[in-house]
Amino acid sequence: MVEAQTWTTRRMSNPRLLTLDTNDQVLDIPPTPPGDQRNNNNNNTFGSNNLSPTLLTALMIASWYLSNIGVLLLNKYLLSFYGYRYPIFLTMLHMLSCAVYSYASINFLELVPLQHIHSKKQFLKILALSAIFCFSVVCGNTSLRYLPVSFNQAIGATTPFFTAIFAFLITCKKETGEVYFALLPVVLGIVVASNSEPLFHLFGFLICVGSTAGRALKSVVQGIILTSEAEKLHSMNLLLYMAPMAAMILLPFSLYIEGNVLSSTIEKARGDPFIVFLLVGNATVAYLVNLTNFMVTKHTSALTLQVLGNAKAAVAAVVSVLIFRNPVTVMGMAGFGITIMGVVLYSEAKKRSKVTTH
Repeated sequence: MVEAQTWTTRRMSNPRLLTLDTNDQVLDIPPTPPGDQRNNNNNNTFGSNNLSPTLLTALMIASWYLSNIGVLLLNKYLLSFYGYRYPIFLTMLHMLSCAVYSYASINFLELVPLQHIHSKKQFLKILALSAIFCFSVVCGNTSLRYLPVSFNQAIGATTPFFTAIFAFLITCKKETGEVYFALLPVVLGIVVASNSEPLFHLFGFLICVGSTAGRALKSVVQGIILTSEAEKLHSMNLLLYMAPMAAMILLPFSLYIEGNVLSSTIEKARGDPFIVFLLVGNATVAYLVNLTNFMVTKHTSALTLQVLGNAKAAVAAVVSVLIFRNPVTVMGMAGFGITIMGVVLYSEAKKRSKVTTH
C-alpha cells in the first residue's frame, strides 16, 4: 500500500520537473498563468470541460480522501478481520498494481510526460529509495494486524519528528528553535495516546514507529540522492520505476517469510472468490492514492494541501472507529489531537523559517 501521509512528508517527497504538459504546450500557455487559467487548463487536460473548477477541485479532494481512507480500511479488514495473514505479499500486490497503472497512465493516457532513467547511478539511487519504501510500507501494513487504524494514524502523524531527526543526523541540517519546539506536542501527544490506548500492542507499536521513521527517511534520502536537475523525476514517473523494483525486492521476502502464500491465496480464492475482488480492489485503490495525491497537488494551493493533509489522519481515525467499533478513550483522543496540533505548529514554523531564510 501507499500509506496515508502527512503534508510535510509529501511536500518533501517525489520532486517534480517544472515543465508544462503536452496540452499546455499546444494551448501556448504562458510560463506563469493565473489561477483561473490553470484550473481551466487542468479541466481540458482531463476531459472535464463541463465541470466548474470549484466542483472539479472538490471531486479531486473527495477522491483523495476516499482512496487514502479506503486503502487503510481495506488493509485492516483483510489483515485483521478476513484472516489474510500475508502483509508482505499484499504490499507486493500493491506495488505490481502501481507499476501497471502507472505505465498505462503515462504511456497511454499521457497524464504526464514520460521520463527515462539515464544512468546506472540514477538506477541505483531509485533502487535504494525502493528498498526504504518497501520497509516503510510493509511495516505499516503489518502494524494494522495488531493496532486499530485510529492509533496507527496517530503514530503516523509523528512523521515530522523523524524527518527533523534524520535531516540533522544525515545532512547536519539544523532547524530554528521554533521548529524544534513545535515538535514537542507531536511527541507528547503520541505518548499520551499510547498510555491510554485500550488495544495497545507493543510489537504493532514498534513496527508502526518503524514505518513512520522509514517514511521520513525516504523523504530525506530522496532530497539528497536525487539532487541534480537531470536526475529529478516527476512523482508519477518515480512511482513508475520504484513500484516494479519494490515488487522484485518483496517477492523473495514474501516467499521466504510467509511460506506457501501463493498456494494459500489460490486455495482461499477457490473457496471464496470474493477474496479476488478484495485483493484486486485493494491493489487498485493503493494506486489511486498516488494518482489522487498528484491530482490534488495540481488543483490546490500549498496551504490548502497542508490543511487537508493534517485533517486526513483525523478523518481516517474517526471513520475507522465508526466502522470497526474499536474502543477509544478520552485521553487517547486528546493525545491524537495534541499530535495533530503539533504537526500544524511544525508546518507553520517551517514556513516562517523558510521565509526568514530567503
